[in-house]
Amino acid sequence: MIPNMNNEMNIGDDEIRVVGTSTPVESSSSAPGKGPCRRRPPRWVAILAAILLLVALAVILFALLRRGGEPEVDPNEGVFDPGSVVVPTFTSAPPSVPALSKEAFAPGMAPFTEKIDTLINDIPLVVLIPHGGVPSLQVGPMDFTDPSIILAAQAADIRRDNLHIVGAFVLAGEPLAWGLSKKGYCGIIDGKISVGVADNSPLFEEATEKGGYFFRQFPLVKDGELVENEIKNKAIRKALCDRSGEIFIAITLTAESMHDFSQALVDLGVDNAIYLVGSSSYGFYRDKDGQLTQSREWAASPYKYENYILWSVPQD
Repeated sequence: MIPNMNNEMNIGDDEIRVVGTSTPVESSSSAPGKGPCRRRPPRWVAILAAILLLVALAVILFALLRRGGEPEVDPNEGVFDPGSVVVPTFTSAPPSVPALSKEAFAPGMAPFTEKIDTLINDIPLVVLIPHGGVPSLQVGPMDFTDPSIILAAQAADIRRDNLHIVGAFVLAGEPLAWGLSKKGYCGIIDGKISVGVADNSPLFEEATEKGGYFFRQFPLVKDGELVENEIKNKAIRKALCDRSGEIFIAITLTAESMHDFSQALVDLGVDNAIYLVGSSSYGFYRDKDGQLTQSREWAASPYKYENYILWSVPQD
């Protein structure tokens, strides 16, 4: 006869002993032939799991509702395009703004901007041609009181989602943005400006290597042929154009579609042209007398990455 053992060692017919613990585990059934099952988790674990599930469902539902109420923003959508229709006023500068000092120029040099008014296909255009200026890009507020700048216009657009620059952009050899969302390009290398249309342009890398400038915009004209764009609304339009090697900016004085604007540039004899932000964008020029004229009254910009293409008096 086996002597009496401690109660801890006694195992009932409906119990098993788990190795490593002295606590009995209940069988799923007391019927013969039924195997044992694991011990049920404490009730608080089930309650916690239910609470976490409800929280997760609530977060998902909130995200779906918010997405439905606030559609996702296209990363290529800009704050200026298509923009509101603000007709350029070309306001003369106040007397406090200094005129361009021709005494500072080298003999025979007098950089200025020529303004030509024309009508193409019943579209009134202002054509601004810089003479003798050196092209470059600038990021940040434009100082219209700087007498060395003969022409300035906003260049690339600003992303609506994060307020950075739309498309590839190089400033004095430093890339500030990347992207091929817009196939039109402008490259400035060693003071020479190139305007064209291409999916990829070696000028981006060249600008980076040589301390040049580069930006992208909507294409309007390629090799004398109209380029269609998806933007269908009407607004004040502005373009950077190349006509037989002569670079100029063309601006409409009436709200036009991108198609009609591009066709007007083709009929003007433009070889290549890309869009510049229009409508409410800021710009100015100085004529042969050194007097400043603005496309609208200057106002401080809320955009850190607002950028310009400009022509300045050559530095010695």
